[in-house]
Amino acid sequence: MDEKDLVIPDWPDAPANIGALATTRRGGVSRVPYDDGSAGGGLNLGLHVGDDPAAVAGNRARLQALLPGRPAWISQVHGADVVDAATVGIDQSVRVGDASIATEAGVVCAILTADCLPVLFADRAGRVVGAAHAGWRGLAGGVLGQTVAAMRAAGADDITAWMGPAIGPQAFEVGQDVFDSFARALPGIDVGFAFAARPEHEGKYLADMCGLARRMLARDGVTSVFGGTDCTALQLDRFYSYRRDGVTGRQASLIWLK
Repeated sequence: MDEKDLVIPDWPDAPANIGALATTRRGGVSRVPYDDGSAGGGLNLGLHVGDDPAAVAGNRARLQALLPGRPAWISQVHGADVVDAATVGIDQSVRVGDASIATEAGVVCAILTADCLPVLFADRAGRVVGAAHAGWRGLAGGVLGQTVAAMRAAGADDITAWMGPAIGPQAFEVGQDVFDSFARALPGIDVGFAFAARPEHEGKYLADMCGLARRMLARDGVTSVFGGTDCTALQLDRFYSYRRDGVTGRQASLIWLK
């Protein structure tokens, strides 16, 4: 695996003492349907998707070689709970949550996705970092705000964010239930800006998760937000996409303090 197999965040106001990256489906050893999209080895990092555990272990070892510590893999459930990344794996127990934060150098926050929106956070003073897994349920349920609150409780002040690869507004078809969930989550805001109706499919919309995330982050005082330009569903040879493929792998977004 080399830099062309990764997404390095274009994040102008991130503090100098952080490291951050997102993986793609390239640069690993997994076989079809977890491959790289071009019949080569895929970098699937998810143990729960049916891939050969030995292949996943090999992929995780390749990723580990780029990091200062072991990624804090958490059990993601599309909720809004935030975990202290430093506590993950210390007693072999599974930590359930959809976000993690870190205040110690070398502790790596990690999120797995295959269409859901990964959001990385840092305070500009370089004291706290965080990572959140925001599928539409977690996003509507407040996972981003909970992550920001946990970071501030840990000493963060001015927070900046970067949005990683996720399904984009040209590919994310949703139903009325999703529209209604965000109408409830953003009271007083016309959420129509993030939903394009599909007249040919009554009750269906194309949803802009990054637009919704920006609105939610602004509500919580985070207005410096970058990224959100890579669509997992439309880039077959670069990213895994559950919506596109069903059985598929998982990529990761990671952040740490140096």
